[in-house]
Amino acid sequence: MDSDFSHAFQKELICVICSNYLVDPVTICCGHSFCRPCLCISWEEAQSPANCPACREPSRKQDFKTNILLKNLVTITRKASLWQFLSSEKQICGTHRETKKMFCEVEKSLLCLLCSNSQEHGSHKHYPIEGAAEEHREKLLEQMRILWKKIQENQRNLNEERRTALLWRGDVVLRAQMIRNEYRKLHPVLHREEKQHLERLNKEYQEIFQQLQRSWVNMDQKSKHLKEMYQELMKMCHKPDVELLQDLGDIVARSESVLLHMPQPVNPELTLGPITGLVDRLNRFRVEIAFTWEVTNHNIRLFGDVRRLMFRRGSLNSDRSDYFAAWGTWVFSSGKHYWELDVDSSWDWALGVCKDSWIRKNSTMATSKDIFLLLCEKVDNRFSLLTTSPLFLHHVEKPLGRVGVFLDFEGGSVSFLNVTRSSLIWSYPAGSLNFPVRPFFSTGHR
Repeated sequence: MDSDFSHAFQKELICVICSNYLVDPVTICCGHSFCRPCLCISWEEAQSPANCPACREPSRKQDFKTNILLKNLVTITRKASLWQFLSSEKQICGTHRETKKMFCEVEKSLLCLLCSNSQEHGSHKHYPIEGAAEEHREKLLEQMRILWKKIQENQRNLNEERRTALLWRGDVVLRAQMIRNEYRKLHPVLHREEKQHLERLNKEYQEIFQQLQRSWVNMDQKSKHLKEMYQELMKMCHKPDVELLQDLGDIVARSESVLLHMPQPVNPELTLGPITGLVDRLNRFRVEIAFTWEVTNHNIRLFGDVRRLMFRRGSLNSDRSDYFAAWGTWVFSSGKHYWELDVDSSWDWALGVCKDSWIRKNSTMATSKDIFLLLCEKVDNRFSLLTTSPLFLHHVEKPLGRVGVFLDFEGGSVSFLNVTRSSLIWSYPAGSLNFPVRPFFSTGHR
């Protein structure tokens, strides 16, 4: 009866994925429990929602907490198995007739307490085996948690690199057409400078695309190494206590070395080439804009929305009271108008135009079709440029100093200029603008 009960009890502590005692057990919403590492690997490429490996019931992926009760029961069971192993005749010291309870780190062997204090072994490091195995298992699990975070981070970077590369070519094609259109306005006959500009653009595109490809390869290889190391640590965790201590070796040091030199994603960024005569042409439509109706960042939802939609981040700076937004005092509905704004002292900024009626709405700005904005966001210690209507990420250098806004109702377009470099950041397609607008400016100062 006792044997049947013990067998049934131990069976409940076995992971159905690996058929070993549960390691860092977690319980999912259907009630079944698994080793955290086993579940991570099982669900890594599963569709959402993932299925329970035992009953196949759909289960939402979560950051599950360790089931402390199960973990303690497994620890007790492991200790019982260890004492059963140590009580065998083979583990009785032939010299002192004492149970071998000490583990010698140098010889990777079990010794009785008297032998561990002898002259032969006195200079070696010894541990009570009962606590040593569990302590090392916890160190392995902590290293696995670190590894798993790096595996997920590396995979996210790899997916982002591939997505960027897919968009990269389309972005460059659109930018090339935008540059052609601008040169046609400036030089209807002369095309030499236009050709040189486009050649530089294509060369830079090819160089960056090659960087992206090399980055994919590095990240892919790193993922394989990280996963191999993770599985090696997992196998070590599942070993019986004595075997774990004997086979441990330098596995922790090797796992730490794998974490070194993690590949970082490439930030593809085109250099905006100058367009001779661009600023001079637009200065003919120069107007001075007066702004009013300043509000704090609590009254508008812009930068936080962009982080959430584009970068899957929360509103990192939402608690800063020194954001403000302002609208121009004039409403434009016809003609051509150009103005410049200084953005050099701002950490995040947005400028452009918005529909006059939008001011009275309490809606999100990032996805509104009533605004045409150029935004600069600082995320993860780097700056990103985006435009709205629709929300689009631009892989170009951040402008320093002044940014120009050109409003062209004849062509139905809005354009943004890097004044310092006399270059075109972005120009909306003709016909995009067909309603009265006010100038808009939002910023946060350092």
